Amino acid sequence: MARFDTLNQAGMVWDGPAPALKESVLEYTRELEKFLAEIERRAFRMAQIALRDPDDALDVVQDAMLKLARNYASRPSAEWRPLFYRILENGIRDLQRRRSVRKRFMTWMPGAKEDPDNEAQDPLENVAAAGPDIPELLMQGQAMQHLELGLRALPARQREAFMLRNFEGMDVAETATAMGCSEGSVKTHYSRAVHTLREQLGEVW
Repeated sequence: MARFDTLNQAGMVWDGPAPALKESVLEYTRELEKFLAEIERRAFRMAQIALRDPDDALDVVQDAMLKLARNYASRPSAEWRPLFYRILENGIRDLQRRRSVRKRFMTWMPGAKEDPDNEAQDPLENVAAAGPDIPELLMQGQAMQHLELGLRALPARQREAFMLRNFEGMDVAETATAMGCSEGSVKTHYSRAVHTLREQLGEVW
């Protein structure tokens, strides 16, 4: 992902004259770029699992990065992570809603092609893994494939809570900020997700 391009589009790349101010802005830009570099692979993986399409996932992640840089770069850096994931999840839900509307519309279009098996091919089956920076054992092999299937089957809010807590390592408060809900709701969604996944993956993990 082109993080420099994202920061440039957001107006974060300095071209002014004052050396002291320039250095201050450049330092702030480097801090934001470092943050984006740290989370981009995990964010992409999360979006890819939710959307099942690598191109859509990349678009959503890049859009979330751009919105963070444009609208929240001036916020304390400790707030960037939950803000970013809240933007990302909103983007994922928006795209899923657009897909749903488009699917309903295309059903009624003249000459629409039917899927005889009523089963679209999953793009993830033919795409290499994005390789996020979490333990190799988690991201490789049959166990991860089963986990991805289990995550896709979860309700969206349960999946979001589980992935933010485990993939991104957020605490309950940060997850609540990212999801735009109470800490109690996070605990409920997370508990239900863990219970379901344990039932489904007990023989694999």
